[in-house]
Amino acid sequence: MTRVLLTGGAGYIGSHTVVALIERGHEVVILDNFANAQRDVPARLERLTGCANIPVIEADIRDTGAVRAALAAHPVEAVIHFAALKAVGESEADPLLYYDMNIIGTIRLLQAMQAQNVRRIVFSSSATVYGQSDSSPIPEDAPTRVQNIYGRTKLVMEDLISDLARTGKLQAAANLRYFNPVGAHPSAMIGETPRGVPNNLMPYVTQVATGERPHLNVFGNDYDTPDGTGVRDYIHVVDLARAHALALEHICAHDVALTVNLGTGTGISVLELVRAFERATGREIPLNIAPRRPGDVASYYANPEMAARVFGWQAALDVNDMCRDSWAWQARRAGINDI
Repeated sequence: MTRVLLTGGAGYIGSHTVVALIERGHEVVILDNFANAQRDVPARLERLTGCANIPVIEADIRDTGAVRAALAAHPVEAVIHFAALKAVGESEADPLLYYDMNIIGTIRLLQAMQAQNVRRIVFSSSATVYGQSDSSPIPEDAPTRVQNIYGRTKLVMEDLISDLARTGKLQAAANLRYFNPVGAHPSAMIGETPRGVPNNLMPYVTQVATGERPHLNVFGNDYDTPDGTGVRDYIHVVDLARAHALALEHICAHDVALTVNLGTGTGISVLELVRAFERATGREIPLNIAPRRPGDVASYYANPEMAARVFGWQAALDVNDMCRDSWAWQARRAGINDI
């Protein structure tokens, strides 16, 4: 059993990872500033897991003193670091905001960890660090050619962690480069709840299905892909959460540093995902073709073989599961019962 602090632990991926960790017998502490998380998530996690009184600290990772105090009050053996801003378009519009939150925030977190002698970390990175790859599937040793500010901050965050591991300041570290998380817990008790207009595809699709939005904007249909729309490697968030637990267990057992892709290894276009959602839910999704977004790339999907080889992980859920669980979550939030 490992006791672990999750920064951003009330967020979308963080909350699902809380469930995965508790299911595997670990203890969790949540640290979140609730800028992008609902305040009732910890209570829902307690009901979902049957684990009462999960420690929750409301703090910003840029506040080193607050993070140190949290680590002193709740001694842990490792940190899983989710807390970050994550919208490509927003990062291009406000680079300094992203440098401050993502890079400075990670430095402050690492300083607090060092002060409290917490020397193991699993980091929530992103496949956007690859940028426009030469080919897919993309292996971990592919060149990193970031094409947007968000991706650049993730790469710098990786480098900070890797450098501390290389110099012995961290005992173990895992940089997890994951592709496009979608879906929700099959209980429909936790899922993605974006504030304002969703930046990610699936929550936008589900909001169109509920009638909250009139149509889905497809940003670009002139990419060099089979149907002209962007191709991504969509991964169910439950699979992704399980990968975090397995990576944590691996680095704690072996005290190693690694960088690993997390994806299904299959590319799905925007239009393919929309059609799969329509089949899974029986609801039509009106489309509006819009211009490409700054910083977006045409196609990428993972070579996930290293995760399988190193810590025995591979995706178990497919696009139909992703669509079904996303819709169940959104329909429950919208009070729709005919699912």
